[in-house]
Amino acid sequence: MSHSTYEVKFRRRRHNTDYKKRLALLKGNKPRLVVRKSNKIITVQLIEYKKDGDKVLSHANSNELKKLGWKLNTKNIPSAYLTGMICILKAKDTKEAVLDIGRNTPIHGSIVFAALKGAVDAKLKIPFNESAFPKQEKINGKSIEKYLTSLDEEKFKKEFAEYAKKGIEKNKINEYFENTLNEIKKKYGEKE
Repeated sequence: MSHSTYEVKFRRRRHNTDYKKRLALLKGNKPRLVVRKSNKIITVQLIEYKKDGDKVLSHANSNELKKLGWKLNTKNIPSAYLTGMICILKAKDTKEAVLDIGRNTPIHGSIVFAALKGAVDAKLKIPFNESAFPKQEKINGKSIEKYLTSLDEEKFKKEFAEYAKKGIEKNKINEYFENTLNEIKKKYGEKE
C-alpha cells in the first residue's frame, strides 16, 4: 500500500478567501495594502472595507513600469518595490494601512516584502519588521547586475535571450532602476 507524501488541500482552501485572516485585517479599521503576484505581474492595491463592497483607493501593477522606462521583466524584486511605491504615490490621502498578502507565504526578502518596502519609502505608515525587507542591493538591481556581469557574452545571450534581444546592457541594471525611480517621482510626486 503506497501513501502520498503530498496532501491536496480542500478545494475551498485552495481557491477562495481565508475569512478568519480577512476578519482579523478588517478589525483594524484601516485600509489594506494588498500585494498579489501572478506568473507575469505584481499587483499592489490599497483597499478600504465598505459594507456594500470593498473600495479600491489606489491600484498599480508592474506593467505600468514599462511606460516609465523599466526595461527588465515585471516580476522581480526591483519591479515589486517600484510598483509598491507607485500605488502609494497615487493614493494621495491615505496615510496608514495594514499589509494583506493573501495566501502568499511570508518569506523574508521576497517580492511581497519588496512591494511593502516601496510603500514604506513612499511614506505609508504600516506595521513592518525591517528584517523582512530585501537587502538594498536586491531592491536597486545591483545584485542582478553583479550576476549578469559575471556571465560571459555567449552565456548571457543564451540564458537571458529576452534581455539581449531588448538591448539591455548587463552593467546598467542599477541605472535602469534609478532612472525608473526618478520617472515615478516626477510623474506622481513625493509625499510629504
